Amino acid sequence: MKHFSQDDHQEEDIKELIKQYQNLKQGRSHAFLEEDDFDRIIDYFDDREDLTEALHAAETGLEQFPYSAQLMLRKADMLMANRKYADALDVLETVALYDSNDINLYILKTDALLALDKPQEAALLLESSLYLFSGEERIELLFELADVYDDYEEFDKVYDCLQLVLHDDPNNEEALYKICFWTDFTGRYEESIQLHNQIINEYPYNEIAWFNLGSAFQGLKLYEKAIDAYQYALVIEEKFDYAYRNMADAYLRLRKYKDAIEALEKVMEIAKPEDFIFEAIGHCYHRLHNYGQARFYYKKASHLNPDDSKLYYKIAVTYMLEKQYASAVRLLESAMQMHRHNSKYNLAMGECMVQLGRFKEAIGCFFTVVKNKPKNIGGWEALIRCLFEGSFYAEAAGQCIAAIKATDGKPLFYYYYSAALLCMGKNKEALLQLTEALQKAPHLLKKFIDIHPVALRNSKVVSLIAEYKKK
Repeated sequence: MKHFSQDDHQEEDIKELIKQYQNLKQGRSHAFLEEDDFDRIIDYFDDREDLTEALHAAETGLEQFPYSAQLMLRKADMLMANRKYADALDVLETVALYDSNDINLYILKTDALLALDKPQEAALLLESSLYLFSGEERIELLFELADVYDDYEEFDKVYDCLQLVLHDDPNNEEALYKICFWTDFTGRYEESIQLHNQIINEYPYNEIAWFNLGSAFQGLKLYEKAIDAYQYALVIEEKFDYAYRNMADAYLRLRKYKDAIEALEKVMEIAKPEDFIFEAIGHCYHRLHNYGQARFYYKKASHLNPDDSKLYYKIAVTYMLEKQYASAVRLLESAMQMHRHNSKYNLAMGECMVQLGRFKEAIGCFFTVVKNKPKNIGGWEALIRCLFEGSFYAEAAGQCIAAIKATDGKPLFYYYYSAALLCMGKNKEALLQLTEALQKAPHLLKKFIDIHPVALRNSKVVSLIAEYKKK
């Protein structure tokens, strides 16, 4: 004997309903269909994405029950699904005459107004309907209103709506998660601290409220207080990985790199591996001058995200800090295959080439930097210093002139020009340029001595410097 489940019975019921509905449409004899039956028939066609037939079912139902607000709402819903927004609004105006206390009336009307690009009207509708509802329905409308404000970029009002939700329902998870984002976006950190302290006073075991409190403190750069709040959140929910992430960031800001590493390692225990977590641990070890460990984590990050050229650059920098320039070059080549003209990568490659005595290749890298960023002082300085290292003094002098033009006469390049002219034996012109430099920026004199220390053996240079020191 075959047994029928509840689902089987429901399926048989709906099949019978559809059969009776088809009989009605075709003018054949049929069982009487109730208002709720039409509701189910509309659902049947809607679930099968036959929106035209769903709309027709709503209209047929209204022929039988012309004053049914419920079926009018279903018709409006189906009109909207068929993108007939103005027609839907007309139907909803009629609904309001029969039943103005159905929340779906306001939600559908809001959606229709938004679809017709009338967000201000949608907002006014929801604002005026808030007083009609309480409890969960009022909260639902507040979320709708928040979305409308988001649509037309009234971001402070989005925050206000979420705040109202939390006044009504302090443990509302959706509002708690959303208000954390909007606090950061609007910068309303002090208000957020006040709000979440109130929630915590009433519900001390609400870990999201503790997290949001920490996030607000972090927004105000009160990192110690932020860490305390995150620790409370973690006492309540020990697998709260975002609390560990934010805590790690706060420790980083305080330069407490060992504590940051500990927090980031907790994230890895709880969540799946992510490239930026490995990168952050690498950064901490980098700051602790543990370049081997930094490299280890940067490489882990790179394995997860091999298209991120920045990671190859960071690994290269750890090699450069250990004076392993050949190894650094290999990593920089990988980075530059992705971004050939990146100034940072070219500067690093140029520096490696200088250290390896490959001056012409270094000059090529530095030329790329000044070509792409002609106002970048660092690029010009690297190029000119490289030309000095390679004893290309005439070329260095020419590039000093170009740098002075490109950077609107930065005094540093007058010093370098003077040094280049001294190396070329053009003492008289060199002293004129040094005078110009000393007049413009005497504090940069050490740069001149650094690039050409032999200049201090020149009595005229020493006299000129002494004269400016007296002044």
